[in-house]
Amino acid sequence: MFSRIVTDNLLKAVEQMPAVSLTGVRQCGKTTILKELFPSHVYLSLENPNTLKIVKDDPISYFADLNTKWIIDEAQNYPELFSYLQGFIDENPIKGRFILSGSQNFLLSDNISQSLAGRIAVLELLPLTHNEFITHDAVGKYDIWEYLYNGSYPRPYNENIDIKTWYASYIKTYIERDVRALVNIDKLDKFQLFLSLLAARNGQLLNLSSIAGDCGVSKTTIDYWLKILEESYLVFLLRPYYKNFKKRLVKTPKVYFYDTSIVCQLLSIESPEHLKIHSARGAIFEGFVVSELLKVLKYKSYRPSIFFFRDYAGQEVDIIIETPNENIAIEVKSSSTYDSSFLDVLNKWSKLDEGNKIKKLVYSGQENRKIKDVQLISWDKVVDALK
Repeated sequence: MFSRIVTDNLLKAVEQMPAVSLTGVRQCGKTTILKELFPSHVYLSLENPNTLKIVKDDPISYFADLNTKWIIDEAQNYPELFSYLQGFIDENPIKGRFILSGSQNFLLSDNISQSLAGRIAVLELLPLTHNEFITHDAVGKYDIWEYLYNGSYPRPYNENIDIKTWYASYIKTYIERDVRALVNIDKLDKFQLFLSLLAARNGQLLNLSSIAGDCGVSKTTIDYWLKILEESYLVFLLRPYYKNFKKRLVKTPKVYFYDTSIVCQLLSIESPEHLKIHSARGAIFEGFVVSELLKVLKYKSYRPSIFFFRDYAGQEVDIIIETPNENIAIEVKSSSTYDSSFLDVLNKWSKLDEGNKIKKLVYSGQENRKIKDVQLISWDKVVDALK
């Protein structure tokens, strides 16, 4: 088992609110953590057709016992349930009575906003951070490229499943099961192509028109598919930072996958050794760093202030983290050897940005030290960039 950062917030929420929602990508460990933390709750999966039918037949009677507390998994499969839950909670606001779990947040969020606003705490569980990964007893020795290739989903480690086999099945299952349940896609092969094209653009500025042209579908369709991936916690968009600058700046977001192994599989990268020499290695490493920081920030606050900076001349800072007192500029390099030229962009940024500034460099090496006014951070200490 892995120790998860969200645990403390989850325990507090159940003590304070009558309902709690834990959403996140499929197979990231939601059911496992809920069953472990709340063994006295009755577990109910609405993915089971028989259970779903029984609940739909008479939800009022099913949840009538005030002494019973529930974990309702895949709650989005019964959207009408949220209106019933509103009534149950208003009549008897018992703390921690309902814990809802689901992997399709776009459905959950719509229903929560309509029926359960002010009555529910909304939490997210994402794929493992590196700090969570190293809490597992079975974790052995590994290097950065093994870690990125093997990915950050718990199940392959917990059950000792071959990485390529598991991810191939996961991607196929996601397409055939979740996507078809959400949207009518006439040609599934085009959506599969869309996933591969998006993986090839991991860490790049998002050009929907270009992807639409390559897929042979409309830009509107690509925009909709992208929203599905975002709300399913497979990808996220990193927004550009353009406050307080007079010069012209890029305002197009970048796209990243939460999990590096999914990118590797979609790009047909065969092994950690292959990844180490692959042309996408830099973007995959950068995506790992951005995803690590985003995960931790999400667990700390609902809307993390994390961006990138780029002007039309091509000057770019990989990550900008905005805080009330200062801006943290982070440059990311996949090299394992430090070079003084890595600091060039950070030094240019410090002259451009106003106010208090902190500069950090994350690389794939092992050294951690101060170089002038820049903190050099090894890949396995990436969360230190937030300190």
